[in-house]
Amino acid sequence: MSVPFGKNASVSSDDGQGDEARSAPPEQLALIRESVRRAREPRAKPRTWRGAALAGELPVARVLVDKGVLHLDRYFDYAVPEELDADAQPGVRVRVRFGAGRHRVREGRREGGGLIDGFLVERRAESDYSGPLAALAQVVSPERVLSEELLGLARAVADRYAGSLADVLQLAVPPRSARAEQRPSPEPLPPPGAPEAGSWTRYERGEGFLRSLASGGSPRAVWNALPGPEWSEELARAVVATLASGRGALVVLPDGRAVARVDAALTALLGAGRHAVLTADAGPEKRYREWLAVRRGSVRAVVGTRAAMFAPVRDLGLVAVWDDGDDSHSEPHAPQPHAREVLLLRAAHDKCGFLLGAWSCTVEAAQLVETGWARPLVAAREQVRAAAPLVRTVGDGDLARDEAARAARLPTLAWQAVREGLRHGPVLVQVPRRGYVPRMACAGCRAPARCRHCSGPLEGQEPGAALRCGWCGRAEGAWHCPECGSFRLRAQVVGARRTAEELGRAFPAVPVRTSGREQVLDTVPDTPALVVSTPGAEPVAEGGYAAALLLDGWAMLGRPDLRAGEDALRRWTGAAALVRPHGAGGTVVVVAEPTLRPVQALVRWDPVGHAVRELAERAELGFPPVSRMAAVSGVPEAVADFLATVALPPEAEVLGPVPLPVTSPGSPRRTGAPPPGEHWERALVRVPPGSGSALASALKAAQAARMARGGGEAPVRIRIDPPDIG
Repeated sequence: MSVPFGKNASVSSDDGQGDEARSAPPEQLALIRESVRRAREPRAKPRTWRGAALAGELPVARVLVDKGVLHLDRYFDYAVPEELDADAQPGVRVRVRFGAGRHRVREGRREGGGLIDGFLVERRAESDYSGPLAALAQVVSPERVLSEELLGLARAVADRYAGSLADVLQLAVPPRSARAEQRPSPEPLPPPGAPEAGSWTRYERGEGFLRSLASGGSPRAVWNALPGPEWSEELARAVVATLASGRGALVVLPDGRAVARVDAALTALLGAGRHAVLTADAGPEKRYREWLAVRRGSVRAVVGTRAAMFAPVRDLGLVAVWDDGDDSHSEPHAPQPHAREVLLLRAAHDKCGFLLGAWSCTVEAAQLVETGWARPLVAAREQVRAAAPLVRTVGDGDLARDEAARAARLPTLAWQAVREGLRHGPVLVQVPRRGYVPRMACAGCRAPARCRHCSGPLEGQEPGAALRCGWCGRAEGAWHCPECGSFRLRAQVVGARRTAEELGRAFPAVPVRTSGREQVLDTVPDTPALVVSTPGAEPVAEGGYAAALLLDGWAMLGRPDLRAGEDALRRWTGAAALVRPHGAGGTVVVVAEPTLRPVQALVRWDPVGHAVRELAERAELGFPPVSRMAAVSGVPEAVADFLATVALPPEAEVLGPVPLPVTSPGSPRRTGAPPPGEHWERALVRVPPGSGSALASALKAAQAARMARGGGEAPVRIRIDPPDIG
């Protein structure tokens, strides 16, 4: 006989069914009573855990909430429910309720507030907070993604750049992918053998550098690489030498093309599965899967772009950065750290090796050598002359005497170099502007051509098409000069596509290819062709270019910026390094005044000497990197109020404020530029060496106080070590 369990069922003895209930088996009656008892007990609700018991040991969790505001840049304590005790370990992702006040307390626990992500940093026996604690809402994943080493590095970066720890961790820890977490990482492979020196023998201390890495040493070097494609293999050999010592290695490169070259070199030396590639364009799941393999210790070597500078490599033995002067190494998101500085912090904290390499040399790299923190890793002058191409210059005097230069785009020397180079292979043409005719001017009086609506610069987008404003985008079909009344225009600056068109007409039987923002080529074959490229987008030619033209040098040297000469030399050197050596007929023609210091450094192939002289001049003037500097920008009233309230170090010096260029609607907006149409000012705050941390701390405290007050105050932006200071 069964017991009825319908909605009208009863177990009362008054209706004559009590005997049936009493005759049921004891086990079934016990099950019924237990189900009824559990149904009457209040159950804790997930994400509030009302009434739930706390963990028996270490019931307090210290959490970093994902709120990237400076006045909340601290840890918050939460209670750990017993159900989450096993998963709530330091380093995991959690969700908590944030914003509940003291008046929202039930049964001794704070409730309310919106759900927000965070990281569990520490488990504690008790809290420093005297009031009731809210409970952890959820452990998102038991994967421990935040280690003590990574947390310490993130805190050091946040303090150096006057930023919040939450903002740095957003850069350091990639977004979660549940599918990637569920897949196990491969077993780690044993260390490889020490590599051969290879082309490192071309450098005076190259073999010793590799031996030190392979034996467990931590050498620090600034490497001035020789021209040619061997740099990627040399960098890969340094990584293999570090792995041979049982330690890990991290290499940060400026773009995906450079990553692909080092990736291929490492695969050729080690085989597959020995290193991870971390780039922002790899896709969230693949990037997180590679990152987890590094975090779990399955892979000891990492190659990537600036997204990899925080990679949690275990037993770090070497950090390396290539071409540290490239703009791509500067992170545009708060607090805007630079990959070179992050790797310097890692080298100091982890006491590991450091390698800064490039064809050129930045002032920061020269300072590392001048202070004795790193040793120079250079080749003898005989090796430099054997590997570098012949560099020839075309200055203003040559252009004035050249009939062809007055009537055409290129001087005679450049035409001759192109014609001779095309007999033996491809020719590279570097143009510092993309587009067709980025800037136009009156042919009569040379006044810049401006839009009648917004006074923006008029540009030629396509051959035969109407002019368009570079700011508002309006077409201009009936322009005339307001100064002299002329209707004729001339090119003030010629872009890459216009240059390609002119060269195509001059050499009709030769293919012309362009490489720039719209389409960046990785490689070109070793056949005669004209390759027109903007700086930084030059493809690699198989066997090297037969010749290269570096046009409009004045456009890069004439920028109103402290780094104009250094940056121009770096871009010229990067293009000239792709050309065949002088012994193989390689020739480079640079159209710039030969008496200028960057041009002379290129002719002698001496970027290190140029950087040392720049460093000496900046030391006399008190400019970075000898001094530490911060930029404070915003509307004039906000900047003045901020400077009046911030407690700067006594040795700090305020330069300015000065007005910033107004960003016009529709024009490209640079990182840190004011919103379109707003008039901002910028002040520079300079301190001598040794006071950088005090400056960052003072600026951070003042900014945190402004954010805490709220009240609709105008924002003020702070950037430590701004890349361009005018």
